[in-house]
Amino acid sequence: MASALSILDDIRQLVDRALTGDQHAMVQIVERYKQRVFGLCYRMLGQREDAEDVSQEAFLRVLRNLSRWDQQREFEPWLLTIAANRCRTQLARRKSQGPTQHLICPPSDDAWRAESAAAQLQEEVQLALTVLPSNHQQAFLLFHQHHMSYAEISSELDVPEGTAKTWVHRARREIVRRLIAREVVEERRYAM
Repeated sequence: MASALSILDDIRQLVDRALTGDQHAMVQIVERYKQRVFGLCYRMLGQREDAEDVSQEAFLRVLRNLSRWDQQREFEPWLLTIAANRCRTQLARRKSQGPTQHLICPPSDDAWRAESAAAQLQEEVQLALTVLPSNHQQAFLLFHQHHMSYAEISSELDVPEGTAKTWVHRARREIVRRLIAREVVEERRYAM
C-alpha cells in the first residue's frame, strides 16, 4: 500500500507543479502515461493514426483540466476515462462519416514514397511541437488539427483573439524554422 500512496503523492506533486505552469511537469505527466493512453486508444480505435491523434487530444484535455482532478482519487483512471471518452467521440465521428472507400489496386511506388514523406514530415512536426510552449502547442493543434477558428481558439483557451492568432503564428514559424534546420524542408519554400 505504501508504494501506491507514494505513486499518488508523486503524481499530486507533478500536477501541482503543472498547475503553476511548470512545462517540465506537464511533459513528465505525458511521458509517464503516454504508452497506456496510446494502448487504450489503439485497442478502442484499431487504427494507429487515429490512436495517436486521440491520445494527443486526451492529453490536451487532461492538461487543460488538471484543476478538476480530485486528488483523493487515483490519477490514471481519471486520465484513461478522458481518453476513452475521446475515443468514443472519434468512433461516433467515423460512424457519421460513413464507410471508408478501399483501394481496388495497390498504390504505386510514387504514391508510397509520397505517403512515406508525408509520414516523416508529420513525425518531424510532432517532434517540433514538443519543444514549443504549451499555449503555442495548444493553439497550433486547435487551429490545424481541430480546424477551429481564431475566435473558437480564443474562447477555448480563454485568451483574446489576437493572442490566439499570435500563438498560432509563432508556433507555425518555430516549427518551420526547426524543419529547415533539420533539412526536412527547403528554406526557399518557406521564407518568413
